[in-house]
Amino acid sequence: MSHGWDKGLFFYTPAQAVGSGPSIASPKPGNMEVIVMKNNTMKKLLTAALSLSLALSLAACSGGSGSAASNGSGSGSYAPADGVYQVAIVRQLDHASMNEIRDAIIAQLDAREAELNVTIDYEDFNGNNDPSTLSQIGAQIIADGYDVIIPIGTTAAQQMVATAEPTQTPVVYGTVSYPEVAKLTGIPYVTGTSDALNTKFILDMMLAQDPDIQTVGLLYSTSEVNSAPAIEDAKAYLDSKGIGYLEKTGNTSDEIIAAVSSMTGQVDAVFTPTDNVVQAAELAIAPTLADAGIPHYAGADSFVRNGAFATCGVNYTDLGSQTADLAVEVLTTGQIPEYVTVAGDIITVNTETAAALGADYSKFADMGSQLVEVQTTQD
Repeated sequence: MSHGWDKGLFFYTPAQAVGSGPSIASPKPGNMEVIVMKNNTMKKLLTAALSLSLALSLAACSGGSGSAASNGSGSGSYAPADGVYQVAIVRQLDHASMNEIRDAIIAQLDAREAELNVTIDYEDFNGNNDPSTLSQIGAQIIADGYDVIIPIGTTAAQQMVATAEPTQTPVVYGTVSYPEVAKLTGIPYVTGTSDALNTKFILDMMLAQDPDIQTVGLLYSTSEVNSAPAIEDAKAYLDSKGIGYLEKTGNTSDEIIAAVSSMTGQVDAVFTPTDNVVQAAELAIAPTLADAGIPHYAGADSFVRNGAFATCGVNYTDLGSQTADLAVEVLTTGQIPEYVTVAGDIITVNTETAAALGADYSKFADMGSQLVEVQTTQD
């Protein structure tokens, strides 16, 4: 059956994890997480939180959410002792693509719950793009005995896989562009979905729009595992075309903004892969690039919805649904299937940015399976 939502519960991530789970610490504003969950989980965690405050010990609540699924061999079925499957969804950070995937996962879990006549409870965690916070979240998830973990984003996936290794709790990641590079393959308790980027296709879009491009800006973060392979692909393709490129990097929004400012007047277009750091800064950098007449081609439609010019990639709602289906398969069969690469040939164009650039995006009409027009949003 479908459950309603309880909203507005504030959780405080402990300052550090010790022993078998997180320690109890005084709430700190920088560690506060807002977690939305289904009613059954809410009741359990409120009870656990009360026990925590009274006993000042994680042990008081460590058994409150069912038992962990441990099927490192990937065989056999799993049925939770209390008849309720517990799912932890862990977003690497709060941004448009990850939120879209999270929402699609939740919708599909609800749909499969009704279809299969089972109960699936889930909880949403936000890692704030901080490895320490993700580590603390992982420790809490393992201590609370969730049946499957769904991390969204490569860094989140890497952290959850490492944390789940002792218990072999299944991890079903969403939107890892290069699972092999991220070392997320060949692990018996790990699977997920990949949104591998077709870098050559996006650069072909760039050349279709302006065949006379001389220099391309390559804007990315060195802290993003997904960015390196796509940037190397871009360099090789641009070299083959005799087109120059200028690399600019940053690992914070301020550094990305500064990198973009230094690019103006030096490049004819900018390419960014599926880079979370750049995406977080897109609303700030899009006006600078548009005012300079520089189209920004990016690796996901979330960039375009925040002001970049165009992309060709996956539908993240579809990817989220497929991720949820994999998680349900793992929960109900105990099997760990191979990861799935989701095809991405949907072109998305920001019409406001196109108008500012004076760009004729009808040139893309016959290039992808679909051309989607969007305008800039603040989320």
